Amino acid sequence: MPDPVFSVAAFYKFVALDDLESLKLQLGARGDGLDLKGTILLAAEGINATISAAPHAMEKFLGDLRSDPRFADLTIKVSQAARQPFGRFKVKVKPEIVTFGAPEADPSRATGIRVAPENWNALIASGDVVVIDTRNAYEVAAGTFKGALDPGTRAFSGFKDFAARELDPAQMPKVAMFCTGGIRCEKASAYLRHLGFPEVYQLDGGILNYLEKVPAEASLWQGECFVFDRRVTVDHDIKPGAFALCRGCGQPFSHSGS
Repeated sequence: MPDPVFSVAAFYKFVALDDLESLKLQLGARGDGLDLKGTILLAAEGINATISAAPHAMEKFLGDLRSDPRFADLTIKVSQAARQPFGRFKVKVKPEIVTFGAPEADPSRATGIRVAPENWNALIASGDVVVIDTRNAYEVAAGTFKGALDPGTRAFSGFKDFAARELDPAQMPKVAMFCTGGIRCEKASAYLRHLGFPEVYQLDGGILNYLEKVPAEASLWQGECFVFDRRVTVDHDIKPGAFALCRGCGQPFSHSGS
């Protein structure tokens, strides 16, 4: 018999939420009833989630979620996994849906200019733009765009220190950034706008959207994309890649030795 296929859905939205505890209970009960796995983060600033379930259960959950007017226009990236990529289901209330620690980085005020995956290659190959990978060093090690700056961070909040050390709006008037699914770029681009960078771009939907929309033969992506589940990485077809996690250090390594 073929392996079961699970739907993996990733989504976020910056939207004002003032019923966090009741929403937590509601989503938790609904997810438990559909045997969902993964994590949903809720904060006053919005929602951020990566969850998995059988396809029919995922369709039901996402349909119910979109019945809430605040989430009706969610952009959801769905991929497949041959086995359940998460061990349990959690709904958490947090201060931020992606921890950054800079209130001035407010995506509701200003973010970078969104660039469709189909237009990303032309932008980063133009020669007059500084390309920044906003992810952590262990994610960058699995794959990135050629020539992108690696901030060398262990946590996203370290991006602020990297910006203070290495980035200068007077010397870098045109900046393009990317991350896994787009959410970190929302805050990083808002932060650079706050610092006075005049022209900031971000890859719409992140790397996962790029891998889905841009054919491998035209791609400027090198390597695989780290994901925060049991798949560890995905390849250009958004299928489980060649990396595993080291049990000793928790860092990804390639089965192929590359």
